[in-house]
Amino acid sequence: MVDEIRCPWATREPEKTYHDTEWGVPEHADSRLFELLTLEGAQAGLSWETILRKRDGYRRVFHGFDPAVVAAFDDGAIEAAVNDPGIVRHRGKIVSTVTNARALASVRRECGSFDAYIWAFVGGTPVIGGHRMTDELPGTTPLAVAVSRDLKKRAFTFVGATTVLAFLQAAGIVNDHRRECFRFAELTESSGARAGLG
Repeated sequence: MVDEIRCPWATREPEKTYHDTEWGVPEHADSRLFELLTLEGAQAGLSWETILRKRDGYRRVFHGFDPAVVAAFDDGAIEAAVNDPGIVRHRGKIVSTVTNARALASVRRECGSFDAYIWAFVGGTPVIGGHRMTDELPGTTPLAVAVSRDLKKRAFTFVGATTVLAFLQAAGIVNDHRRECFRFAELTESSGARAGLG
């Protein structure tokens, strides 16, 4: 049996399973969106494999990425997280997670949910990146820049345009599977995605 064609980064585990089952699937639960934003920020300067292997640790330390619980972290909870070997023990990134949970709470008060806020940038419909295997994927896009700027205005941290693009891709807001990848067609057909500059 011939193996499926995948995006070039998904050649081994755990990236392969993550790519096949999660990456690019449109996500609407606030806790999952918060998780993806956190993990993409944590990944900066590290391999995605490292973050995937520590994901259970992140889920434990940050209480299933319940934004309300994380927003209530005090100095003791932050210190405990910094000393927990189950996650990347980078104080700045851990503090950022708490800061972002508090910023997310503000967005929820204004927009009803983080889901409503973030999906409004694309009119509620995933955007197709539509790159080919031979294309160089962009490090950022106009959409990612716009979202990054707005998140920063709302006091989110570790949300540079490159990190935000990775988040948009992971959350299925942008379908950046390569066109030859078997997941590109599956997700395009199931989500009603539209062409655009993701």
